[in-house]
Amino acid sequence: MAELSIGQLTDSYRDRTATTPLPPVEWDVVIAGGTLGILLGCTLAQRGWRVALVERGVLRGRQQEWNISRKELQVFRSLDLLSASELEQAIATEYNPARISFGEGNDIWVRDVLNTGVDPVYLLETLKQKFLALGGRLVEQVGFETATVYSNGVEIQAGEPFRTRLLIDAMGHFSPIARQARQGQQPDAVCLVVGTCATGFPANETGDLFAAFTPIQNQCQYFWEAFPARDGRTTYLFTYVDAHPDRPSLEHLFEDYFRLLPDYQGVSLDQLQFKRALFGFFPCYRHSPLQPRWDRLVHVGDSSGNQSPLSFGGFGAMVRHLERLTEGIDRALTADRLDRHALGLLQPYQPNLSVTWLFQRSMSVGIDQTLPPDQINRLLAAVFQEMVALGDPVLKPFLQDVVQFGGLSQTLLKTAIAHPTLIAAIIPQVGLGALVDWLRHYINLAIYTGLHALEQPIQTGLKASTDPYRLQQWLAAWKYGSGADYDALD
Repeated sequence: MAELSIGQLTDSYRDRTATTPLPPVEWDVVIAGGTLGILLGCTLAQRGWRVALVERGVLRGRQQEWNISRKELQVFRSLDLLSASELEQAIATEYNPARISFGEGNDIWVRDVLNTGVDPVYLLETLKQKFLALGGRLVEQVGFETATVYSNGVEIQAGEPFRTRLLIDAMGHFSPIARQARQGQQPDAVCLVVGTCATGFPANETGDLFAAFTPIQNQCQYFWEAFPARDGRTTYLFTYVDAHPDRPSLEHLFEDYFRLLPDYQGVSLDQLQFKRALFGFFPCYRHSPLQPRWDRLVHVGDSSGNQSPLSFGGFGAMVRHLERLTEGIDRALTADRLDRHALGLLQPYQPNLSVTWLFQRSMSVGIDQTLPPDQINRLLAAVFQEMVALGDPVLKPFLQDVVQFGGLSQTLLKTAIAHPTLIAAIIPQVGLGALVDWLRHYINLAIYTGLHALEQPIQTGLKASTDPYRLQQWLAAWKYGSGADYDALD
Protein backbone atom coordinates (compact mmCIF):
# COMPACT_ATOMS: atom_id res chain seq x y z
CA MET A 1 0.00 0.00 0.00
CA ALA A 2 1.06 3.60 -0.34
CA GLU A 3 3.07 4.94 2.56
CA LEU A 4 0.74 6.07 5.33
CA SER A 5 1.37 9.70 6.10
CA ILE A 6 -0.79 12.26 7.78
CA GLY A 7 -0.88 14.49 4.74
CA GLN A 8 0.32 18.03 4.36
CA LEU A 9 0.53 19.85 7.67
CA THR A 10 -1.70 22.88 7.83
CA ASP A 11 -1.69 25.75 10.26
CA SER A 12 -5.21 24.89 11.38
CA TYR A 13 -4.76 25.88 15.03
CA ARG A 14 -2.96 29.11 15.91
CA ASP A 15 -1.95 30.51 19.28
CA ARG A 16 -2.54 34.24 19.67
CA THR A 17 -2.93 34.38 23.44
CA ALA A 18 -0.62 37.38 23.72
CA THR A 19 -2.68 39.53 21.34
CA THR A 20 -5.83 41.55 21.96
CA PRO A 21 -8.59 39.36 23.46
CA LEU A 22 -11.64 38.38 21.47
CA PRO A 23 -14.88 40.28 21.82
CA PRO A 24 -17.34 38.52 24.16
CA VAL A 25 -17.68 34.88 23.10
CA GLU A 26 -21.07 33.58 22.01
CA TRP A 27 -20.58 29.87 22.71
CA ASP A 28 -19.28 27.86 25.63
CA VAL A 29 -18.41 24.90 23.38
CA VAL A 30 -17.98 24.40 19.66
CA ILE A 31 -17.65 20.78 18.54
CA ALA A 32 -16.00 20.08 15.19
CA GLY A 33 -17.18 16.71 13.86
CA GLY A 34 -20.74 15.56 14.31
CA THR A 35 -20.94 11.79 13.97
CA LEU A 36 -19.63 11.15 17.47
CA GLY A 37 -19.59 14.79 18.52
CA ILE A 38 -23.39 14.86 18.73
CA LEU A 39 -23.21 12.52 21.75
CA LEU A 40 -21.19 15.06 23.72
CA GLY A 41 -23.13 17.93 22.22
CA CYS A 42 -26.37 16.59 23.66
CA THR A 43 -25.00 15.91 27.14
CA LEU A 44 -23.38 19.35 27.41
CA ALA A 45 -26.45 21.15 26.08
CA GLN A 46 -28.52 19.29 28.67
CA ARG A 47 -26.30 20.79 31.36
CA GLY A 48 -27.10 24.28 30.16
CA TRP A 49 -23.98 25.08 28.14
CA ARG A 50 -24.22 26.99 24.86
CA VAL A 51 -23.12 24.45 22.25
CA ALA A 52 -22.60 24.67 18.49
CA LEU A 53 -21.69 21.69 16.32
CA VAL A 54 -20.03 21.89 12.90
CA GLU A 55 -20.25 18.92 10.51
CA ARG A 56 -18.66 18.89 7.06
CA GLY A 57 -21.40 16.62 5.67
CA VAL A 58 -24.97 15.94 6.66
CA LEU A 59 -25.21 14.66 10.22
CA ARG A 60 -26.59 11.25 9.46
CA GLY A 61 -25.59 7.74 10.52
CA ARG A 62 -24.41 5.08 8.10
CA GLN A 63 -26.55 2.08 7.16
CA GLN A 64 -24.29 -0.49 8.84
CA GLU A 65 -24.99 -1.15 12.51
CA TRP A 66 -22.55 -0.30 15.29
CA ASN A 67 -21.92 -3.40 17.40
CA ILE A 68 -21.65 -3.04 21.16
CA SER A 69 -22.67 -4.89 24.33
CA ARG A 70 -26.14 -4.07 25.59
CA LYS A 71 -25.05 -3.10 29.10
CA GLU A 72 -22.72 -0.47 27.65
CA LEU A 73 -25.75 1.25 26.14
CA GLN A 74 -27.13 2.01 29.59
CA VAL A 75 -25.07 5.22 29.59
CA PHE A 76 -27.68 6.65 27.21
CA ARG A 77 -30.27 6.09 29.94
CA SER A 78 -28.10 7.26 32.86
CA LEU A 79 -27.30 10.51 31.00
CA ASP A 80 -30.95 10.87 29.98
CA LEU A 81 -30.08 10.96 26.29
CA LEU A 82 -32.63 8.28 25.35
CA SER A 83 -35.80 7.04 26.98
CA ALA A 84 -36.20 3.31 27.56
CA SER A 85 -38.40 3.00 24.46
CA GLU A 86 -36.00 5.07 22.34
CA LEU A 87 -33.09 2.90 23.40
CA GLU A 88 -34.99 -0.24 22.40
CA GLN A 89 -35.86 1.31 19.05
CA ALA A 90 -32.19 2.19 18.50
CA ILE A 91 -31.28 -1.49 18.77
CA ALA A 92 -31.58 -2.94 15.27
CA THR A 93 -30.26 -6.47 15.88
CA GLU A 94 -29.22 -8.82 18.66
CA TYR A 95 -27.70 -12.27 18.39
CA ASN A 96 -26.26 -14.99 20.63
CA PRO A 97 -23.86 -16.68 21.02
CA ALA A 98 -20.60 -15.37 19.56
CA ARG A 99 -17.54 -17.43 18.71
CA ILE A 100 -13.78 -17.03 19.22
CA SER A 101 -11.74 -19.42 17.08
CA PHE A 102 -8.07 -19.73 16.12
CA GLY A 103 -6.64 -22.33 13.78
CA GLU A 104 -6.97 -25.86 15.10
CA GLY A 105 -7.82 -24.73 18.63
CA ASN A 106 -11.18 -25.41 20.25
CA ASP A 107 -13.96 -22.94 19.51
CA ILE A 108 -15.00 -20.71 22.40
CA TRP A 109 -18.58 -19.46 22.69
CA VAL A 110 -19.69 -16.44 24.71
CA ARG A 111 -23.00 -14.71 25.24
CA ASP A 112 -23.96 -11.04 25.44
CA VAL A 113 -20.63 -9.62 24.23
CA LEU A 114 -20.69 -7.09 21.35
CA ASN A 115 -23.86 -8.83 20.17
CA THR A 116 -26.11 -5.77 19.94
CA GLY A 117 -26.32 -3.81 16.71
CA VAL A 118 -27.28 -0.14 17.09
CA ASP A 119 -28.99 1.63 14.19
CA PRO A 120 -26.76 4.70 13.57
CA VAL A 121 -29.38 6.42 11.42
CA TYR A 122 -32.03 6.35 14.13
CA LEU A 123 -29.60 7.05 16.98
CA LEU A 124 -28.00 10.12 15.42
CA GLU A 125 -31.28 11.55 14.15
CA THR A 126 -32.85 11.20 17.60
CA LEU A 127 -29.88 12.87 19.30
CA LYS A 128 -29.79 15.55 16.61
CA GLN A 129 -33.40 16.54 17.26
CA LYS A 130 -32.85 16.56 21.03
CA PHE A 131 -29.75 18.71 20.60
CA LEU A 132 -31.67 21.27 18.55
CA ALA A 133 -34.57 21.25 21.03
CA LEU A 134 -32.08 22.02 23.82
CA GLY A 135 -30.97 25.16 21.99
CA GLY A 136 -27.87 23.74 20.30
CA ARG A 137 -26.88 25.04 16.89
CA LEU A 138 -26.01 22.59 14.12
CA VAL A 139 -24.14 23.73 11.01
CA GLU A 140 -24.07 20.99 8.35
CA GLN A 141 -22.13 20.67 5.08
CA VAL A 142 -19.55 23.16 6.29
CA GLY A 143 -16.04 21.98 7.06
CA PHE A 144 -13.74 23.19 9.79
CA GLU A 145 -11.09 25.57 8.41
CA THR A 146 -8.99 27.18 11.13
CA ALA A 147 -9.02 28.06 14.82
CA THR A 148 -7.13 30.81 16.59
CA VAL A 149 -6.81 30.74 20.37
CA TYR A 150 -6.87 33.97 22.36
CA SER A 151 -6.61 34.61 26.08
CA ASN A 152 -10.38 34.54 26.54
CA GLY A 153 -11.56 32.17 23.80
CA VAL A 154 -11.12 30.55 20.41
CA GLU A 155 -12.20 31.98 17.07
CA ILE A 156 -13.12 29.25 14.62
CA GLN A 157 -13.63 29.60 10.90
CA ALA A 158 -16.13 27.13 9.47
CA GLY A 159 -18.01 28.91 6.73
CA GLU A 160 -18.54 31.70 9.26
CA PRO A 161 -16.74 32.72 12.44
CA PHE A 162 -17.59 31.13 15.79
CA ARG A 163 -16.24 32.50 19.06
CA THR A 164 -16.18 29.99 21.90
CA ARG A 165 -14.61 29.29 25.26
CA LEU A 166 -13.67 25.72 24.29
CA LEU A 167 -13.18 23.80 21.04
CA ILE A 168 -13.75 20.03 21.05
CA ASP A 169 -12.05 18.19 18.19
CA ALA A 170 -14.20 15.20 17.22
CA MET A 171 -13.09 15.08 13.59
CA GLY A 172 -11.66 11.58 13.69
CA HIS A 173 -8.31 10.05 12.81
CA PHE A 174 -7.58 12.58 10.08
CA SER A 175 -8.52 15.71 11.98
CA PRO A 176 -6.38 18.60 10.68
CA ILE A 177 -5.83 19.73 14.27
CA ALA A 178 -4.68 16.27 15.36
CA ARG A 179 -2.39 16.07 12.30
CA GLN A 180 -0.86 19.41 13.23
CA ALA A 181 -0.44 18.34 16.85
CA ARG A 182 1.30 15.10 15.87
CA GLN A 183 3.70 17.04 13.62
CA GLY A 184 3.98 14.48 10.86
CA GLN A 185 4.39 11.45 13.10
CA GLN A 186 3.92 8.15 11.27
CA PRO A 187 1.38 5.78 12.86
CA ASP A 188 2.93 3.09 15.02
CA ALA A 189 0.45 0.54 13.70
CA VAL A 190 -2.49 0.29 11.34
CA CYS A 191 -5.56 -1.90 11.34
CA LEU A 192 -6.67 -2.68 7.77
CA VAL A 193 -10.32 -3.68 7.39
CA VAL A 194 -12.47 -4.82 4.46
CA GLY A 195 -15.88 -6.43 4.42
CA THR A 196 -19.38 -6.60 3.02
CA CYS A 197 -22.99 -7.02 4.03
CA ALA A 198 -24.80 -9.59 1.91
CA THR A 199 -27.76 -11.95 1.80
CA GLY A 200 -27.75 -15.57 0.63
CA PHE A 201 -25.75 -17.08 3.50
CA PRO A 202 -26.96 -20.30 5.13
CA ALA A 203 -29.20 -19.58 8.14
CA ASN A 204 -26.94 -18.62 11.04
CA GLU A 205 -27.98 -16.60 14.10
CA THR A 206 -24.53 -16.74 15.70
CA GLY A 207 -21.58 -14.41 15.23
CA ASP A 208 -17.80 -14.39 15.28
CA LEU A 209 -16.01 -11.91 17.52
CA PHE A 210 -12.50 -12.98 16.64
CA ALA A 211 -11.68 -15.83 14.25
CA ALA A 212 -8.68 -16.96 12.24
CA PHE A 213 -8.56 -20.10 10.13
CA THR A 214 -5.56 -19.47 7.87
CA PRO A 215 -1.82 -19.34 8.66
CA ILE A 216 0.31 -16.24 8.25
CA GLN A 217 0.34 -15.07 4.63
CA ASN A 218 1.61 -11.90 2.93
CA GLN A 219 3.37 -11.13 6.25
CA CYS A 220 -0.09 -10.78 7.80
CA GLN A 221 -2.28 -12.82 10.11
CA TYR A 222 -5.84 -12.52 8.88
CA PHE A 223 -8.69 -12.25 11.37
CA TRP A 224 -12.41 -12.38 10.74
CA GLU A 225 -15.54 -11.02 12.33
CA ALA A 226 -19.14 -11.88 11.36
CA PHE A 227 -22.59 -11.17 12.72
CA PRO A 228 -26.22 -11.04 11.61
CA ALA A 229 -27.32 -7.64 10.34
CA ARG A 230 -30.79 -6.22 9.80
CA ASP A 231 -30.56 -6.71 6.04
CA GLY A 232 -28.20 -9.68 5.72
CA ARG A 233 -24.96 -10.84 7.27
CA THR A 234 -21.86 -8.71 7.74
CA THR A 235 -18.39 -10.21 7.47
CA TYR A 236 -15.09 -8.42 8.00
CA LEU A 237 -11.50 -9.39 7.27
CA PHE A 238 -8.93 -7.37 9.24
CA THR A 239 -5.24 -7.47 10.05
CA TYR A 240 -2.73 -5.57 12.19
CA VAL A 241 0.36 -4.20 10.43
CA ASP A 242 2.90 -1.43 10.68
CA ALA A 243 2.91 1.51 8.27
CA HIS A 244 5.61 0.12 5.98
CA PRO A 245 4.97 1.06 2.31
CA ASP A 246 5.24 -2.60 1.19
CA ARG A 247 2.16 -3.62 3.17
CA PRO A 248 -0.81 -4.84 1.08
CA SER A 249 -3.32 -2.32 -0.20
CA LEU A 250 -7.00 -2.43 0.67
CA GLU A 251 -7.61 -3.58 -2.89
CA HIS A 252 -5.31 -6.56 -2.35
CA LEU A 253 -6.97 -7.28 0.99
CA PHE A 254 -10.37 -7.30 -0.75
CA GLU A 255 -9.06 -9.86 -3.22
CA ASP A 256 -8.07 -12.13 -0.35
CA TYR A 257 -11.40 -11.46 1.35
CA PHE A 258 -13.37 -12.75 -1.63
CA ARG A 259 -10.95 -15.65 -2.13
CA LEU A 260 -11.31 -16.81 1.49
CA LEU A 261 -14.94 -15.91 2.21
CA PRO A 262 -16.42 -19.13 0.74
CA ASP A 263 -14.28 -21.31 3.03
CA TYR A 264 -14.93 -19.05 6.01
CA GLN A 265 -18.75 -19.02 5.72
CA GLY A 266 -19.38 -22.24 3.81
CA VAL A 267 -21.00 -20.54 0.83
CA SER A 268 -20.08 -19.89 -2.79
CA LEU A 269 -19.85 -16.30 -3.97
CA ASP A 270 -22.51 -16.76 -6.65
CA GLN A 271 -25.05 -17.49 -3.90
CA LEU A 272 -24.56 -14.09 -2.32
CA GLN A 273 -26.27 -10.80 -3.08
CA PHE A 274 -23.99 -8.02 -1.86
CA LYS A 275 -25.68 -4.95 -0.37
CA ARG A 276 -22.66 -2.82 0.41
CA ALA A 277 -18.90 -2.92 0.78
CA LEU A 278 -17.08 -1.67 3.87
CA PHE A 279 -13.39 -0.81 4.07
CA GLY A 280 -10.91 1.45 5.78
CA PHE A 281 -7.65 1.73 7.63
CA PHE A 282 -7.32 2.91 11.20
CA PRO A 283 -4.00 4.39 12.37
CA CYS A 284 -2.86 3.84 15.96
CA TYR A 285 -0.27 5.74 17.98
CA ARG A 286 1.55 4.42 21.02
CA HIS A 287 1.44 7.80 22.76
CA SER A 288 -2.31 8.11 23.14
CA PRO A 289 -4.66 9.62 24.10
CA LEU A 290 -3.41 12.72 22.32
CA GLN A 291 -2.68 15.55 24.72
CA PRO A 292 -3.70 19.07 23.64
CA ARG A 293 -0.81 21.27 22.56
CA TRP A 294 -2.83 24.48 22.84
CA ASP A 295 -5.18 26.05 25.36
CA ARG A 296 -8.97 25.77 25.01
CA LEU A 297 -8.82 22.56 22.96
CA VAL A 298 -9.53 18.94 23.77
CA HIS A 299 -9.52 15.94 21.41
CA VAL A 300 -12.20 13.25 21.77
CA GLY A 301 -13.07 10.04 19.94
CA ASP A 302 -10.80 8.83 17.16
CA SER A 303 -8.91 12.14 16.95
CA SER A 304 -7.69 11.53 20.52
CA GLY A 305 -6.70 7.89 19.92
CA ASN A 306 -8.66 6.95 23.03
CA GLN A 307 -9.55 3.46 21.80
CA SER A 308 -7.51 0.30 22.24
CA PRO A 309 -5.09 -0.52 19.38
CA LEU A 310 -6.94 -3.84 19.15
CA SER A 311 -10.24 -2.23 18.15
CA PHE A 312 -11.23 -0.24 15.09
CA GLY A 313 -13.87 2.45 15.00
CA GLY A 314 -14.45 4.74 17.94
CA PHE A 315 -18.16 4.30 18.75
CA GLY A 316 -17.56 1.80 21.56
CA ALA A 317 -14.72 3.85 23.06
CA MET A 318 -16.77 7.05 22.84
CA VAL A 319 -19.73 5.42 24.58
CA ARG A 320 -17.48 3.98 27.26
CA HIS A 321 -15.96 7.40 28.06
CA LEU A 322 -19.05 9.53 27.44
CA GLU A 323 -20.01 9.99 31.08
CA ARG A 324 -16.41 10.64 32.15
CA LEU A 325 -15.89 13.22 29.39
CA THR A 326 -19.22 14.91 30.05
CA GLU A 327 -18.52 15.31 33.74
CA GLY A 328 -14.92 16.39 33.17
CA ILE A 329 -15.76 18.99 30.50
CA ASP A 330 -18.61 20.29 32.68
CA ARG A 331 -16.17 20.71 35.59
CA ALA A 332 -13.58 22.42 33.39
CA LEU A 333 -16.13 24.91 32.04
CA THR A 334 -17.57 25.59 35.50
CA ALA A 335 -14.13 26.18 37.03
CA ASP A 336 -12.84 27.94 33.89
CA ARG A 337 -9.93 25.48 33.80
CA LEU A 338 -9.41 25.66 30.04
CA ASP A 339 -5.63 25.81 29.71
CA ARG A 340 -3.96 22.87 27.97
CA HIS A 341 -2.57 21.39 31.20
CA ALA A 342 -5.98 21.28 32.87
CA LEU A 343 -7.68 19.98 29.71
CA GLY A 344 -4.99 17.32 29.36
CA LEU A 345 -6.46 15.73 32.48
CA LEU A 346 -9.60 14.99 30.45
CA GLN A 347 -7.65 12.53 28.29
CA PRO A 348 -5.08 11.08 30.69
CA TYR A 349 -2.62 8.24 30.26
CA GLN A 350 -4.44 4.92 30.71
CA PRO A 351 -2.19 1.94 31.43
CA ASN A 352 -4.95 -0.57 30.71
CA LEU A 353 -4.94 0.68 27.10
CA SER A 354 -1.17 0.95 26.86
CA VAL A 355 -0.60 -2.68 27.89
CA THR A 356 -2.62 -3.81 24.87
CA TRP A 357 0.11 -2.60 22.53
CA LEU A 358 2.08 -5.77 23.25
CA PHE A 359 -0.95 -7.90 22.39
CA GLN A 360 -1.38 -6.05 19.12
CA ARG A 361 2.32 -6.48 18.36
CA SER A 362 2.12 -10.21 19.09
CA MET A 363 -0.65 -10.51 16.46
CA SER A 364 1.34 -8.81 13.73
CA VAL A 365 4.38 -9.82 11.70
CA GLY A 366 7.28 -7.53 10.83
CA ILE A 367 7.79 -6.92 7.14
CA ASP A 368 11.11 -8.85 7.21
CA GLN A 369 10.26 -11.33 9.98
CA THR A 370 10.04 -15.07 9.49
CA LEU A 371 7.64 -16.78 11.88
CA PRO A 372 6.22 -20.31 11.93
CA PRO A 373 2.99 -20.03 9.90
CA ASP A 374 0.76 -21.10 12.81
CA GLN A 375 2.57 -19.26 15.64
CA ILE A 376 0.00 -16.49 16.13
CA ASN A 377 -2.98 -18.84 15.95
CA ARG A 378 -1.42 -21.24 18.45
CA LEU A 379 -0.57 -18.43 20.85
CA LEU A 380 -4.06 -16.92 20.72
CA ALA A 381 -5.75 -20.30 21.08
CA ALA A 382 -3.68 -21.02 24.19
CA VAL A 383 -4.24 -17.60 25.79
CA PHE A 384 -7.99 -17.65 25.23
CA GLN A 385 -8.34 -21.18 26.55
CA GLU A 386 -6.66 -20.05 29.78
CA MET A 387 -9.02 -17.07 30.00
CA VAL A 388 -11.98 -19.38 29.53
CA ALA A 389 -10.72 -21.52 32.40
CA LEU A 390 -10.54 -18.40 34.58
CA GLY A 391 -14.16 -17.57 33.78
CA ASP A 392 -16.28 -14.71 32.48
CA PRO A 393 -14.86 -12.08 34.89
CA VAL A 394 -11.56 -12.40 33.03
CA LEU A 395 -12.72 -13.21 29.50
CA LYS A 396 -15.62 -10.81 28.97
CA PRO A 397 -13.87 -7.53 29.92
CA PHE A 398 -10.96 -8.36 27.60
CA LEU A 399 -13.32 -8.99 24.69
CA GLN A 400 -14.69 -5.49 25.26
CA ASP A 401 -11.25 -3.83 25.26
CA VAL A 402 -11.03 -3.59 29.06
CA VAL A 403 -7.86 -5.01 30.63
CA GLN A 404 -7.75 -5.38 34.41
CA PHE A 405 -4.67 -6.15 36.48
CA GLY A 406 -6.07 -9.23 38.24
CA GLY A 407 -7.39 -10.91 35.13
CA LEU A 408 -4.29 -10.07 33.09
CA SER A 409 -1.92 -11.37 35.76
CA GLN A 410 -3.80 -14.63 36.19
CA THR A 411 -3.93 -15.19 32.43
CA LEU A 412 -0.23 -14.51 31.94
CA LEU A 413 0.75 -16.79 34.82
CA LYS A 414 -1.42 -19.70 33.67
CA THR A 415 -0.30 -19.34 30.05
CA ALA A 416 3.39 -19.15 31.00
CA ILE A 417 3.12 -22.31 33.10
CA ALA A 418 1.06 -24.30 30.60
CA HIS A 419 2.72 -23.05 27.38
CA PRO A 420 6.27 -21.86 28.14
CA THR A 421 7.56 -22.36 24.59
CA LEU A 422 4.79 -20.21 23.11
CA ILE A 423 5.56 -17.41 25.55
CA ALA A 424 9.29 -17.68 24.82
CA ALA A 425 8.59 -17.34 21.08
CA ILE A 426 7.02 -13.91 21.65
CA ILE A 427 10.29 -12.35 22.79
CA PRO A 428 12.09 -12.34 19.41
CA GLN A 429 8.83 -11.54 17.63
CA VAL A 430 8.01 -8.35 19.53
CA GLY A 431 11.53 -7.40 20.61
CA LEU A 432 13.08 -6.89 24.04
CA GLY A 433 12.47 -3.13 23.96
CA ALA A 434 8.72 -3.63 23.51
CA LEU A 435 8.68 -6.08 26.44
CA VAL A 436 10.50 -3.64 28.73
CA ASP A 437 8.10 -0.87 27.73
CA TRP A 438 5.14 -3.17 28.35
CA LEU A 439 6.45 -3.99 31.82
CA ARG A 440 6.32 -0.28 32.69
CA HIS A 441 2.64 -0.10 31.70
CA TYR A 442 1.91 -3.36 33.54
CA ILE A 443 3.39 -1.94 36.75
CA ASN A 444 1.39 1.25 36.27
CA LEU A 445 -1.75 -0.84 35.80
CA ALA A 446 -1.11 -2.35 39.24
CA ILE A 447 -0.51 1.11 40.71
CA TYR A 448 -3.71 2.55 39.19
CA THR A 449 -5.65 -0.44 40.52
CA GLY A 450 -4.36 0.25 44.01
CA LEU A 451 -5.03 3.98 43.76
CA HIS A 452 -8.60 3.36 42.60
CA ALA A 453 -9.13 1.16 45.66
CA LEU A 454 -8.48 4.28 47.76
CA GLU A 455 -11.25 6.26 46.03
CA GLN A 456 -13.59 6.42 49.04
CA PRO A 457 -11.13 7.94 51.54
CA ILE A 458 -9.92 10.35 48.84
CA GLN A 459 -13.52 11.39 48.11
CA THR A 460 -14.00 12.03 51.81
CA GLY A 461 -11.10 14.48 51.79
CA LEU A 462 -12.14 16.10 48.53
CA LYS A 463 -13.93 19.01 50.22
CA ALA A 464 -10.67 20.08 51.84
CA SER A 465 -8.75 20.02 48.56
CA THR A 466 -7.40 23.30 47.19
CA ASP A 467 -7.76 21.92 43.65
CA PRO A 468 -10.90 19.74 43.50
CA TYR A 469 -10.98 19.78 39.67
CA ARG A 470 -7.55 18.17 39.38
CA LEU A 471 -8.31 15.60 42.08
CA GLN A 472 -11.63 14.62 40.51
CA GLN A 473 -9.90 14.09 37.18
CA TRP A 474 -7.22 11.93 38.78
CA LEU A 475 -9.92 9.81 40.42
CA ALA A 476 -11.51 9.30 37.01
CA ALA A 477 -8.11 8.48 35.48
CA TRP A 478 -7.43 5.80 38.09
CA LYS A 479 -10.89 4.30 37.63
CA TYR A 480 -10.76 4.10 33.84
CA GLY A 481 -7.02 3.47 33.66
CA SER A 482 -7.43 0.38 35.85
CA GLY A 483 -10.50 -0.89 33.97
CA ALA A 484 -12.70 -0.47 37.06
CA ASP A 485 -15.33 1.36 35.01
CA TYR A 486 -16.29 -2.07 33.59
CA ASP A 487 -17.21 -3.30 37.07
CA ALA A 488 -19.38 -0.22 37.59
CA LEU A 489 -21.60 -1.35 34.69
CA ASP A 490 -22.62 -4.56 36.50
